[in-house]
Amino acid sequence: MTPDLMEAGAKARAAYEQRVATAGKGGGFGRPLSAGEVVFTQGVALYLQDVTVSFDGFKALNNLSLTINVGELRCIIGPNGAGKTTMMDCITGKTRPDSGKVFFGSNIDLLRLNEPAIAQVGVGRKFQKPTVYEQLSVFENLELNLRNDRSVRAGLFSRLSGEQLDKLGELLALIHLKDEAQRTAGLLSHGQKQWLEIGMLLAQDPKLLLLDEPVAGMTDEETERTAELFLTLEGQHSLVVVEHDMKFVDQLTEGRKKVTVLHEGSVLAEGLLSDVQNNEKVVEVYLGR
Repeated sequence: MTPDLMEAGAKARAAYEQRVATAGKGGGFGRPLSAGEVVFTQGVALYLQDVTVSFDGFKALNNLSLTINVGELRCIIGPNGAGKTTMMDCITGKTRPDSGKVFFGSNIDLLRLNEPAIAQVGVGRKFQKPTVYEQLSVFENLELNLRNDRSVRAGLFSRLSGEQLDKLGELLALIHLKDEAQRTAGLLSHGQKQWLEIGMLLAQDPKLLLLDEPVAGMTDEETERTAELFLTLEGQHSLVVVEHDMKFVDQLTEGRKKVTVLHEGSVLAEGLLSDVQNNEKVVEVYLGR
């Protein structure tokens, strides 16, 4: 999708919303949008165009352009300092770029929103180091996030509905922690804490998941289970996975999905993993000879 098409779609959507707000009538787009609802009708979940970020003269991102489709699982690889973390910081509102565009769907300009608002519209981020409430049980950690209320008192002293209990049960099974539901989170292994944090994100029903080195420190078995989990989520969510573990990337891409290689703040190469692994520039700056 071209930048002109993206911008035209966003303007048309904004004009439609304005008509609905003032006249209370629909237009050619169907039902009115609720506040913060994302439009994915053009098939794009995330769109970055010419994003540049400088820190004291150093360009952490240099005219970075990237498109992630709805339901796509995209792996982002590259050497340290390539701009991977800064890219995710821009998407989630932690860092404001010097220039460029960052859109979620065709209608949400993420550069106009702060971090909490970006999370609210459906962008979830998992950092490399898991952050869970270690004094609470696995179940309670998920419960707090399901309610979208980080107040422990508000979360733990009200009754769950049957639908909520069903969803928590499904989440526990999905993240391989059903047998650990009542265990204190601080007693989990590193890999299990990673799964719990992923479950905490999923409890908030994000449309886009940003995952930063999710298998760092995991055992081989845990890494394999995490790959299975992400492949299960593919299609239901859009996933951007930043990773250095090439075996894990190979498991996720299954020989058919696109991989993006970042270097010096921009896209160095993009294509199937086998293609980028044989790319001379990628071999030189990242994979080694």
